[in-house]
Amino acid sequence: MIKSVVSGVLAASAFMLLSSSAIAEPEIVSGPAADAECFVPWTGDTKFFKYPAKEGPYRIALANGYIANTWRIQMIQTAKAYAAQPDVAAKLKEFKVVSTGEDVPAQISAINNFIDSGFDAIVVNAQNPTAFAPVIKRAKDAGVVLVAFDNILDTEDAINVNVDQKGLGVLWANWLDKHLPNGGKILEVRGVAGTSVDTDRHDGIHETFAATGKKWDVVEVLGKWDDPTAQKATADAIAVHKAFDGITAQGGDTGVVQAMIDAKHPFVPFGGETENGFRKFCAKFAGEGLKCSSAGTGPAQVAVAIKTAIAALEGQVVPQSVKLPTAIVEDPNFKEGEDFYPDQSDNFFVGNSFPTCGINFTAQEIMGQSKENQ
Repeated sequence: MIKSVVSGVLAASAFMLLSSSAIAEPEIVSGPAADAECFVPWTGDTKFFKYPAKEGPYRIALANGYIANTWRIQMIQTAKAYAAQPDVAAKLKEFKVVSTGEDVPAQISAINNFIDSGFDAIVVNAQNPTAFAPVIKRAKDAGVVLVAFDNILDTEDAINVNVDQKGLGVLWANWLDKHLPNGGKILEVRGVAGTSVDTDRHDGIHETFAATGKKWDVVEVLGKWDDPTAQKATADAIAVHKAFDGITAQGGDTGVVQAMIDAKHPFVPFGGETENGFRKFCAKFAGEGLKCSSAGTGPAQVAVAIKTAIAALEGQVVPQSVKLPTAIVEDPNFKEGEDFYPDQSDNFFVGNSFPTCGINFTAQEIMGQSKENQ
């Protein structure tokens, strides 16, 4: 009799767990998204999610990996600035930030800890797109909304928010192809190894070069999207290879140009990111051969990720994969006070807003926040 009762209790418990897990999963629904201008689906085939609505305020965490460059620091500051805005803060019971460095297991552990602590949603800038399968399943089973941005996750069981990173590589390679009709020797300054952003941009560059039919000799160095690291890597490459016909860099571009200046390397066509210092150089030295394409996305995409997480928790319809617009300016169209700001830090990423999502920040709002965990 006791065995029968115990078996019945276990069966009931298992049924409750399975039921709660099923309820926690998003329903696949028809579009458009609740905020169609902000939450743009990646393609016409992108699924739309509708999670069961939860009563707020919510506990949301940001699980960041790499922190040792300007973009990531500004991203953390932007996340805090967004969470502090009155209309957003009213929806948050707690906002937690953790950066774990380049250690993938440490980032996975941090996400597991947030799940175990009962957070409602976790936004993540993933160190590796494919290593997170077990923790993605745990989040799904626990009813935790998981939103990846920038460096996204290779899954359809989480929401991804990103720009077309491969398309950025294509854009930069096309810029160099346009200015180098005979091909040439290219310095490619890459980002953080193993991340989806670095891989996608790299693939876009090389596939585009290959399709031109020209001869390209590409020298790759690691700049980690960081000015000092990229500057040293560029200086070392110039010392070894002497001269390049063109350059493309994923970040740390201000440092790359400074290395060229220090080495007295002639200015050449450059496809790069959106740092304020890089754009200052592009405007200043355009007449001397520094013909730039500056494109990317500001760290404010973290705010779109948080906005998406809140919308999902409220039961609004959101795409499984959200496509963000890319900020682009190219020679000869660099305008002071619009595309770059002489009085602002070189390290500040320009184009750090998404007007279609109602997201815009002043430099003061962002720089007033710290980069530390909270």
